[in-house]
Amino acid sequence: MNLSDFDQWMQLHASRIESWLDARIPENTFFPGRLHEAMRYSALGGGKRMRPLLAYAAGAITQAKTEDLDVVAGAIELIHAYSLVHDDMPCMDDDVLRRGRPTCHVEFGEATALLVGDSLQTLAFELLAKNALSIPASKQLGMVLLLAEASGANGMAGGQAIDLASVNVKLDLAMLEKMHMRKTGALIRAAILLGARCGSEDSVLTQEALDRFSKAAGLAFQVIDDVLDTEADTATLGKTAGKDEADGKPTYVSLLGLESARNLAHSLHAEAREALLPLGPRANRLGELADYIVERHH
Repeated sequence: MNLSDFDQWMQLHASRIESWLDARIPENTFFPGRLHEAMRYSALGGGKRMRPLLAYAAGAITQAKTEDLDVVAGAIELIHAYSLVHDDMPCMDDDVLRRGRPTCHVEFGEATALLVGDSLQTLAFELLAKNALSIPASKQLGMVLLLAEASGANGMAGGQAIDLASVNVKLDLAMLEKMHMRKTGALIRAAILLGARCGSEDSVLTQEALDRFSKAAGLAFQVIDDVLDTEADTATLGKTAGKDEADGKPTYVSLLGLESARNLAHSLHAEAREALLPLGPRANRLGELADYIVERHH
């Protein structure tokens, strides 16, 4: 099968970040071996690598160096991987399958899974802080702050807290959006803005366009996740299908219905594409990723 130019780009960069992380997460031959083995199990060998891809695509807009983007993309993916490990634990969503194989706590035990999440999160900040980028140190420090804000109580962790508090609670559309702007959207926004900030061209116009894009694309990603949770099977998703509905979690499908949720995703996709227009051809890869977000099957 002949791959499109975009498919080849995705594969190249997904493979690149896999290799970069593989070289920086300690092998299980280093003490404590079981923790390192579980970290590698959770962060390597699977996943769409969507957040790293968004960082690489945004960096292309500002002419960022690929080696700098590796650092940002790796840190973002480690935060995402840690969040999945904790999200799957019995005290959270209690899932047994992730990326087509047993979740970390099933494979290694709950205590180790907790430490894996802690270790992946701190490794993300370690790598972002200690690798010198081709930008002023003050700007790099600001990037550490941006990632911290996107990961914490005002970002991803806060969104997860709202999600846990909303089981069997009917949220209105505004509250559902507020939850997912934190739980899913904050890290997607961070990936895009961090990628762009690695470059030399960092105008207000570019930042505003990327901010608008990230909001629409992040919500579209979540809406499609909710649609796929309803439509796709477990083998396709690599995680337990239909679990959100079974657990009484609020979703775009449960609130709007399947067809209206699909329509919302397409509307958000159009918003994301429109936001990129001022950036011209430099934003082509980011636009293609927006297309992929709404067209994907897993």
